Amino acid sequence: QAAAQAKPAAPAPAAPRPAAPAPAAPARPAAPTNPSGAQAIARDMMAAKYGWGADQLGCLVSLWDKESGWNVNAYNASSGATGIPQALPGSKMATAGADWATNPATQISWGLSYIAERYGSPCGAWSKSVSSGWY
Repeated sequence: QAAAQAKPAAPAPAAPRPAAPAPAAPARPAAPTNPSGAQAIARDMMAAKYGWGADQLGCLVSLWDKESGWNVNAYNASSGATGIPQALPGSKMATAGADWATNPATQISWGLSYIAERYGSPCGAWSKSVSSGWY
């Protein structure tokens, strides 16, 4: 009988609302993963960092068409060469950025540096590739 006469309990006070999460930092635009987008990155880097023009770009396009088809995910199972420049091992590209495995700009930056140091220019690297099958 007491239960029938008891008033219903008042609802519990609402818990305070959590503060809205801080807005995320704007995402860095993804680098293009298509060959023409990667070639545009290379063209711009070559001109800005090395002063190389269209003649050198032609050699680089031929070289990396042969090596990887400008595919950021290219992997040679027999050698372990990786990425657009076919770095061996691929982890060498970490010197150009932590995102070396997925970012074509990082791979291109590393590859251009390698070419400049070892062959002097993309046409030097292409000449080596034509004569020996590798660079």
